[in-house]
Amino acid sequence: MAEDNNVEETEAENAELSLHSSGEMLRHAREQKNLSVEDIAKTTRIPQRHLESIESGDFGALPGRTYAIGFAKSYARTVGLSEVTIGSLIREEMDDQGHNAYEPEISGYSPANPSNMPPKYLAFTAAGIAAVLLIGFLVWRTLFLEPDDFINAGSETEFVDNSANDGVIDGAIEPVGPAPSVTGTVILTATETVWLKIYDEDGERLFEKEMATGEKYTVPADAKGPQILTGRPDALTVTIDGEVVPPLGAADRTIKDVGISAAALLARSNPGGSTTDNAGTAAGDEDVPE
Repeated sequence: MAEDNNVEETEAENAELSLHSSGEMLRHAREQKNLSVEDIAKTTRIPQRHLESIESGDFGALPGRTYAIGFAKSYARTVGLSEVTIGSLIREEMDDQGHNAYEPEISGYSPANPSNMPPKYLAFTAAGIAAVLLIGFLVWRTLFLEPDDFINAGSETEFVDNSANDGVIDGAIEPVGPAPSVTGTVILTATETVWLKIYDEDGERLFEKEMATGEKYTVPADAKGPQILTGRPDALTVTIDGEVVPPLGAADRTIKDVGISAAALLARSNPGGSTTDNAGTAAGDEDVPE
């Protein structure tokens, strides 16, 4: 007799439960787990107002049919109900309420299992690591990679054959006034930002830097066979005692081992013979290096 009563009570409960809407079933399951709507919102990342609309059956307040079903399924998974069953009930209830037509989906809603979503700190950490690597590379390139490496690394870098430039270069500025002396003062003036290296015939470095526009460098008078390496000879104006001499090389052509003493520069301007200054014939002219 007691068993019959238990069976009847169970059937009565199942019958009563079958009359509940999907929202009531979700709410009942939530309350059994002692969870609030806010707790469900935090777990599913679904706005609390949408969860409340699902519980009350107010589907018109939801962003669209697709999202309403997706929200309900996520809710069901969280409270331990069958998402298939809840999804079917939601569809039927929305059809009964006239929400069976297609409604455009609104971006910004993405019900998902938060366990499948990477934590935000991972994204920030990855971005930070990328920034540190970029900064490190730029510092390394600036401090440790010599300009010579850039010049020698490129397969397309073309060095000038100085033997072909012993004559006057096209477009050279003709000196005006008295001829400069082979013992005159040589000054290099940057007309644009340009990197250059000055060294003597023994390879000892005399000067190396990236000169700014307007910056000048005076070649030491006691330098032994001073020579130059630069990738922008056209960005330098060369004078001897204030008189402009022909450019050291063509535009955008790397030059190397080009003599920049007064004697060597004047020899480039007068390849056919000795160079004369105001005092007479100059001795010890320096040949332009190959």
